[in-house]
Amino acid sequence: MTQLRSRQPASALDQFFRITERGSSLGREVRGGITTFVAMSYIVLLNPLILGASADITGAKLTIAEITTATALAAGVMTVLMGLVGNAPLAIAAGLGVNGVVAFQMAPAMTWAQAFGLVVLEGICIVVMAASGVRERIINSIPEPLKIAITVGIGLYIALVGLVSAGFVTRTPDAAGSTVPVRMGIDGHLSGWPIVVFCVGLLLMIVLMARGVPGAVLISIVAATVVAVVVNSVFHVGNWGLVTPSLPSSVVASPDFGLFGRVDLVGGFVSAGVIAATIFLFTLVLSGFFDAMGTITSVADEAGLTKDGRVEGMGKILMVDGAGAIAGGVTGSAPNTVFLESAAGVGEGARTGLASVVTGGLFLVALLFTPLAAIVPAQAAAPALVVIGGLMMTQIRRIPWQETDFTIPVFLTVAIIPFTYSITNGIGAGVVSYVVLRICKGRWPGWLMTGLALLFAVYFGVDLIK
Repeated sequence: MTQLRSRQPASALDQFFRITERGSSLGREVRGGITTFVAMSYIVLLNPLILGASADITGAKLTIAEITTATALAAGVMTVLMGLVGNAPLAIAAGLGVNGVVAFQMAPAMTWAQAFGLVVLEGICIVVMAASGVRERIINSIPEPLKIAITVGIGLYIALVGLVSAGFVTRTPDAAGSTVPVRMGIDGHLSGWPIVVFCVGLLLMIVLMARGVPGAVLISIVAATVVAVVVNSVFHVGNWGLVTPSLPSSVVASPDFGLFGRVDLVGGFVSAGVIAATIFLFTLVLSGFFDAMGTITSVADEAGLTKDGRVEGMGKILMVDGAGAIAGGVTGSAPNTVFLESAAGVGEGARTGLASVVTGGLFLVALLFTPLAAIVPAQAAAPALVVIGGLMMTQIRRIPWQETDFTIPVFLTVAIIPFTYSITNGIGAGVVSYVVLRICKGRWPGWLMTGLALLFAVYFGVDLIK
């Protein structure tokens, strides 16, 4: 008699994160989590530079040490929470762009405690919308072609961010008197060892991924970092940008929790005025709402976590994302949101929240080892953004270009996201143009889409309203 083989029972870890069910493995999740951390660890250095560059209404400035601690703490706790609650390979950290709003628009009009109080209020608004189901209903009301366009636009955005951070593409200075906004390298041509490191890392990543080598993204980043450290030590290169790839004199630093809990929820409405503070809050909520929506849907789609255009476990994911904004205010690190660089871990094979637990754990470790974050230069991590952005672009084949209701709205969404460096701007342009087209053709787009279009009209005209 033939004996049937008994199936190996899944471990508790596998069952909790549904690793096998989603076609992943423990190794892929760990590699994906590490890759996401490496790709976005720059935020631990960049956020302090942005928040630390501005003074509040009293002239007070934040110290680099306390902002660094706040950044790593919020990112670590919220990313682990995303993994445990949302079970999605999505990492959370202080949002770029919106941290500039806090530093350069809000802080000069109020104290830092009041600015972070508005950040907490933003998070509360987003959590309420998520808990009530309004946020998910709004996301589900957006037509599938526009959702795909968001993914494609974010892919272009990620790739452009990678090219710019590596120095492969740079801004044309205003003094040049040119209408061309960007150029290749410096003075229109590529030069310098940092660009060589970027090109070596990019080509290595492309080859390894094409050959199906496990850990291709992480291997390439580590290899490029090693090359960068060697090159810098031999040739003493001085134009790496934010991070110079040199071994630190000390790998341990004590965290500074000085910003934790310094929050004034209502003072901003007194210092800046009710109208100005309300506009600040509106801007934070709208940016946090739609930036996260675009990132979550695109990264989840790339990870195969969508079905019929809907993201699995979206309600829990949105709740954690909203809580991230609250955590950003409480810790003093600016609103925290889902990061585009999560796509790097997904490209490495991450499909579950275990990858997020790994990423978050590394951020918490970084509280004590922040000097190590200074080893990986942008030129070593940027190839991951370029490659993953290219992979996300492949979704463009699913767009029904022949349907006139979507042709221009889809194009505007795809183009404006990278051109303006804003996911919210791209989504807004797509929604407004879609609703106008539908109404002009005698087709009702629905109350939610119409309401969104009106909301974005206010967003685009906020300066006129002000």
